[in-house]
Amino acid sequence: MTKLKLGPLMDDKPVKLTVELPAQVYRDLAAYSDVLSAESGQAVEPTKLIGPMLARFMATDRAFAKARRKLPSRKSQPPPAAG
Repeated sequence: MTKLKLGPLMDDKPVKLTVELPAQVYRDLAAYSDVLSAESGQAVEPTKLIGPMLARFMATDRAFAKARRKLPSRKSQPPPAAG
């Protein structure tokens, strides 16, 4: 069994964004989705991986964590409007 960095996906209220990805990044995302689907036994859409992957990346970036502690909190602010 492969040891993926991304585990089961949490069902959370999403914020809709529109992004453009390089074609190779999307192909890699689709391949990651295939591997995760095979390991978990349930289908995972590639687009559903982007949020958890970004969250994992930011959670493990020590320089970001250090810089973030110096910034004022944004928890009470609503997310930006999509568009």
